Amino acid sequence: MAPIAVQRTADHRGRLLFDVDVAQWWSGVGPCVALRRAALRQILLAGIEDVPIRWGAEPAALQVETNGVTVGFGTGHSERYDVVLGADGVHSSVRRLVFGPEAIRPVGQVARRFVLPWPQPHQPQQPDQPEQWSVLLGRGSAFLTIPIGDGLVYCYCDGPPGEPPQPLDVLLADYAEPVPSLLAALDAAGETSVVQTGVIEEVALESWSRGGVLLIGDAAHATSPNMAQGVAMALEDALVLVESLTAAADLRSALEAYELRRRRRTDWVRAQTHRRDRARSLPPALRGVALRWFGQRVFESNYAPLREQP
Repeated sequence: MAPIAVQRTADHRGRLLFDVDVAQWWSGVGPCVALRRAALRQILLAGIEDVPIRWGAEPAALQVETNGVTVGFGTGHSERYDVVLGADGVHSSVRRLVFGPEAIRPVGQVARRFVLPWPQPHQPQQPDQPEQWSVLLGRGSAFLTIPIGDGLVYCYCDGPPGEPPQPLDVLLADYAEPVPSLLAALDAAGETSVVQTGVIEEVALESWSRGGVLLIGDAAHATSPNMAQGVAMALEDALVLVESLTAAADLRSALEAYELRRRRRTDWVRAQTHRRDRARSLPPALRGVALRWFGQRVFESNYAPLREQP
């Protein structure tokens, strides 16, 4: 885990556009930290205590009935439940089986993600001190670095779709440091470092529930990652759902109350991702001037509603 003090936005040559003191910005909400997905997973697993987990039990069929849901599993057996939660991501099996495939749509970018040790000389000089989230913006591409603790850095790059996507060394040929050093380290790591490549997609549904089936997190409302709110929205979903189930007199009322409470916030995040993508598509010279003058204000506009409790 790494505390993040500053979010820096620069052009592809490393020229500063604007900084945001995120430690101060989120101070009334909570600490701003970055951590590996595996670390978050361990935290969540530690919190469920004796709740049984059945690994690999993917649903193969779901039958929504009057007073419950019958789930047929790939193992060949079936079970009946009062409610089924689809928290299984952008390519949700639960959503596909109950709502169909039409909800998912590409946003026009391909992303590459990987984790590496910080190459010298870019390692933080004081590893215990708060660190910097940084993004370099190019023409039709971006490169993001987030320190995640233990001397590691998470790297994210997006660019235009293509088959196959442009090689990273071509897409990022004119980027400033630390990009060349990170690409060299990635090349040296070879098969020991896995680059995850995928089309960026979003999910939009008129309703997140059908009978006793409810979608939450990315399964219900995935967006472009440019707001970095995917995990945050999913965790908020879980907290609000617990409150809704506890407060309501019946399941239908609970699911309706939950969606009513969450819709406005998740719709806001999606709208801001569209706004940010439009801004990024401006000609680099115009975008640079706009972000130097108004970048801080745009950030505050994007995130101000998210400082309120969900």
